[in-house]
Amino acid sequence: MPDRPEPRRRGRPRGANPADTRARILEAATTEFGERGYEAASIRSIARRADVDPALVHHYFDDKAALVAEVVAVPLRPDRIVGGALDGPLDELGTRLLRAVLAAWDSPAVRPAATAAVRTAIGHGPVARMLREFVRREIMLRLASRLGDAPDAEVRAELAASQVVGVIMVRYVLALEPLASLDEDALIARVAPVLQWHLTGVGPILDSTASQEHYSSHDE
Repeated sequence: MPDRPEPRRRGRPRGANPADTRARILEAATTEFGERGYEAASIRSIARRADVDPALVHHYFDDKAALVAEVVAVPLRPDRIVGGALDGPLDELGTRLLRAVLAAWDSPAVRPAATAAVRTAIGHGPVARMLREFVRREIMLRLASRLGDAPDAEVRAELAASQVVGVIMVRYVLALEPLASLDEDALIARVAPVLQWHLTGVGPILDSTASQEHYSSHDE
């Protein structure tokens, strides 16, 4: 009987150009995310589409979130920004989160691509769907999990995120003054307590009595 041909081994072919292999994986990820969305796509399905071993995908990209950053060409890992902010006392989470976001967006290397990604995320199409799923999975749910067993943890996380997205839109995407050039510490002092209130229900928010007195004094 004639010898059977050896089954094709998946992985990096001998002599393959690493840049070509990486590009093939990235192309497969782009297609996979576009067709299936962020949550349904997996490292295995991307590897299968690229015809490589899943270990090779991990060789070039840390995880699925890293592939998203490459697909949308943004030198920014919002999942890592949030992950770093989560590491610390819960009662300071609002300040850490906002400071980390501002530091990332203030980078000239990041802002143009990140702005384009935000505009894509609020649009339509497969890439927009992927980005929205990514934000929910890697940001919203991670924030919610940090809040423990609060029954409304997801609502709290989304309200806090809405504040951050609002700041990003006005300060960086629309670049409206005076917020666009407001001193970072002044911005954090105003917004971080609101974030903390949304996240934990605790923060130096002006109470209703003081607020009523403040406005009534102006009405006199």
